[in-house]
Amino acid sequence: MSQGTLFIVSAPSGAGKTSLVRELIESLDGIQVSVSHTTRAKREGEVNGVNYHFTDVAAFETMIARGEFFEYARVFDNYYGTSRQAVQALLTAGQDVILEIDWQGAQQVRVQMPDAVSIFILPPSRDELERRLSSRGTDEHAVIARRMREAVSEMSHYHEYDYLVVNDDFTTALQELQSLVISRRLSRSLMSERHALLLSALLSQAPAIE
Repeated sequence: MSQGTLFIVSAPSGAGKTSLVRELIESLDGIQVSVSHTTRAKREGEVNGVNYHFTDVAAFETMIARGEFFEYARVFDNYYGTSRQAVQALLTAGQDVILEIDWQGAQQVRVQMPDAVSIFILPPSRDELERRLSSRGTDEHAVIARRMREAVSEMSHYHEYDYLVVNDDFTTALQELQSLVISRRLSRSLMSERHALLLSALLSQAPAIE
């Protein structure tokens, strides 16, 4: 069985990354999101072990000391991290894995996994991004302003990624993400490994006709 591909997907808050990734894994087989650990509080409707592995700061920092994270970062005063063992097990089993991480985590992963495919999702404009953040109705103006500043900082790292997807029309953005995953699966290196027997048979010398 061939190794799965690691996909890094990053975006500023409000760009629609979570919704796009959710639809992506529902539309394609053989791909799933790595469930991260976090120290932030669980939000209404979230399920431990599904949305995140929720943990406290002390436990998270113990995991850091033990080297158990594939990557980790501190964002909005909370830790986020990805289990090294969990990701490697999925890739070895032939599963494609998506890491929904910020640019800090992406930099850490690229050092360890230079073959990872990285994708950055952008909003169509700053006005639209601010509208999306405001429409949530759960944050005060000061919080939204802070998130906008953080979004600009996050977007400044777009040039570190392999691909850019602008989430203006959701359907179009989803199709572009699907195309990136499918094109990676059809790369010569992966297809040669997965279909070694077929290629051998196709290229074998036919018996001479007497």
